[in-house]
Amino acid sequence: MESAWFESVSRRAGRKSLATIAAHRPALAEACTATLLRAQGALLDLQKPEGYWCGDLLADTTLESDYILLQLWLHPPDENGWKPPNRETISKAAQSILERQLPNGGFNIYPSGPADVSASVKAYTALKLAGTPAESEAMVNARNCILRLGGIQSANSYVKINLSLFGLFPRQHVPSIPPELVLLPGGVLYEMSSWTRAIVVPLSIVQARGGTRPVPPGFDLVELEAPGKSYKLPRKDKLSLLFSGIDRGLKIWQDRGNTKVKNAAIRAAEKWMLDHTRYCDGLGAIYPSMMYLIMALDALGYPTDHPDLKDALAQFDALMTQRGSQFYFQPCFSPVWDTAIATFALGEMGETPPDRMSKAADWLIAREVRRKGDWSVKRPDLEPSGWAFEFANEQYPDIDDTAMVLLALMHARGTNPEAQERCARRAVNWLFGMQSRDGGWAAFDVDNDWQLLNRVPFADHNAMLDPTCPDITGRVLEALTRRGYSSDNPAIHRGVEYLLKTQERNGSWYGRWGVDYIYGAFLAIRGLRNAHAEGTADAIKKAARWLAAVQNPDGGWGESCASYVEDHFVAAPSTPSQTAWAVIGLLAAGEGHFEQVRKGLEYLIQTQKADGTWDEQLATGTGFPNVFYLQYTLYRNYFPVLALSLARKALAGQAAAEKRLLTM
Repeated sequence: MESAWFESVSRRAGRKSLATIAAHRPALAEACTATLLRAQGALLDLQKPEGYWCGDLLADTTLESDYILLQLWLHPPDENGWKPPNRETISKAAQSILERQLPNGGFNIYPSGPADVSASVKAYTALKLAGTPAESEAMVNARNCILRLGGIQSANSYVKINLSLFGLFPRQHVPSIPPELVLLPGGVLYEMSSWTRAIVVPLSIVQARGGTRPVPPGFDLVELEAPGKSYKLPRKDKLSLLFSGIDRGLKIWQDRGNTKVKNAAIRAAEKWMLDHTRYCDGLGAIYPSMMYLIMALDALGYPTDHPDLKDALAQFDALMTQRGSQFYFQPCFSPVWDTAIATFALGEMGETPPDRMSKAADWLIAREVRRKGDWSVKRPDLEPSGWAFEFANEQYPDIDDTAMVLLALMHARGTNPEAQERCARRAVNWLFGMQSRDGGWAAFDVDNDWQLLNRVPFADHNAMLDPTCPDITGRVLEALTRRGYSSDNPAIHRGVEYLLKTQERNGSWYGRWGVDYIYGAFLAIRGLRNAHAEGTADAIKKAARWLAAVQNPDGGWGESCASYVEDHFVAAPSTPSQTAWAVIGLLAAGEGHFEQVRKGLEYLIQTQKADGTWDEQLATGTGFPNVFYLQYTLYRNYFPVLALSLARKALAGQAAAEKRLLTM
C-alpha cells in the first residue's frame, strides 16, 4: 500500500514540486528512523517476559463511584453508622474522584469533556457515602452542577436502578429487568449485545432478590432532586408509552406473579450467570457485569467463603490499580489487543529481534479460543476460533481482536509454524462465518441489530445492540485480503459494498470503537485498498481529501468524543494516536497529500519524548458512544510506531521514483 502512495506523489507532482519533495525526503526519512528506533526500544521495554503487552486502561470516575456503592451493598451499615472493613480503599477511591472534579463542580466522562449528569450523580453519592462533608466546597459545587443539569431525575436508567436498590430513588420509577428474560423463547436474550446480556442477567437477580439495602442513618439524596421535574420514565412517543405499560405490568408481576415461575426464572438466570463465568476472568471480564455478578451472588445468599463469590471478588479487585500516588479502577484488561497491535507495528518496522516477535506469537497462539460461546447461538455449526480482548474470556471472542491477531501473526513466527498456520486458518474460517447479513462485521455477534430493543426503558446506555460498523469491517477486510482472498470472494465483495454504502457524505466513516471519524476512515481506507476492488477509487480519494482537510495547524490530527454527540467531526487538540491513524490512512489511500503526511510525521517526531514515548491526555478509545470512553495508554506508542514504519517504507521507495523522474 505504501508503494501506491509514493507512486501517486510522483505521478501527481511536476518536476519543480517533485524536486521540492525530494529535498525534504532524506532529512524526513532520517528523522523518521531515529524516532522509530527510540519508539521501538520503548515499546520493547514494555513487553512482559511471557511475550505480551498490556497497558493500563483509563476511564472516568464512574468506576470508583460504583466501587464505593458496591461496598455499601456488601457491608451494610447499622444504627451506629457505616463502618466498612476496607475504609482505606474507599478513601482512596473518593480522593481519586475528587481529583477529577471539574471547575464547575461536575464530573465528565472523557478528558476535557463537559459535566455529565449521570457521572456527577454517581460521584456525589460516592463522596457523600465516603464521608465528604455535604457543605464542603466540592460537594456544594457538585450539587449545584447536578441541579443545573436537571437533577437526579436526569441521570440514566442504570444510575437510577443502582440508587433504587438502596431506597435512594423510587423503585416504581426505574425500569424493571425480570429474570424471566432468560426463559423467553426464540433467543430474545441473544438479540441483546453480549455486554448487555452479561449485565442484565445478574441485575435481574439483584432486582428480584436483593430487596432494599440499608444506608447510613439519615443518608439521602433529596438535595439532588430538581424541583418540579418528573421521576417517571420518559414517554416520547407511542412506542415509549407501550413499553411504559409493559414495565408497569412487570412490576405487578414482580409483586404478585406466580412464585414457581419466578423461582424457576431466578434459577435459570443463576445457572446462565455461573456458566458464563467458566474459562473467564469474571462474568464478561468487564467491570459492570463483574460488579453485578458479585451483587447477584450476595443477593442469592452465597456466603463470602463460597468459591464462586470468592473468585468473583478476587477478579473484581484485580481491576484495582495503584500507580504511585494515583489510584483507579480499570474497566478490564487489554492484553490480546495490545499485543496484537504492538506485534503488527513492530513487524511492519521489520527490525525487531526475532525472539521477541516469536514470544509474542506463541503467547497469542496459546490464547486462541477453542470453545463455543454465545456467538454460537446464531452460528451453531461454525468451528470455534478467535481471540478475546482480555486474558481469559472464552465466552466472548471478538471479531476485531481476531482480525488484529491475524495481522500480527503475518509478521511474527512462533516456535511451531505448522500449528500457527492451522490456528490462522481456523481464525479465517471463523471470521468468514461471523459476517452479518448486511455485509459488515460487528464486534461479538452476527445480525445483532433488532432495533426495537433500543426502545426498552433501560436502553439509554446506548449499547443494547452490537451492529456492524465500518471500523471493524475495514480491519477484517485487511486481514482476510492479506491472507490471499480477493474481491472475487463473495464475502469480501459484500464487505467492500458495505463500506461503500456506509461512507459519510464528507468522505469519512463512523468509528464505533475508536474516536471517531478519523478512526473509521483510516481502517475503511486500508480495508478497501487491500481488497483491490473495482469501483473503490473515488471513495478512497474522497476519504483522503477529508483526512487532509481536518488536519490541525500544528501538523497533527485530533478529534473529540463530542463527535458522537454532534454526529459529525468535532476537532480537538492533536494526539499521537489520531495523528498516526490519519497518516496511516493517507499512506494507504495513495492519493498524494505529501505535505499533510510530512507535517503529520513531523508532529510525531517533534512531540516524542526523550524516552521514546508520547504523551496523550485525551480519550481516543470508545466503549459506548456518549456514555463511556477509554484511554488506551499504549495507543500513543504503538500506533506512531506503525505510522512511522509505513512512512519510512514509502519514503525509501519514493527515492527511486524521484530519481527516475528527475533525470527524464
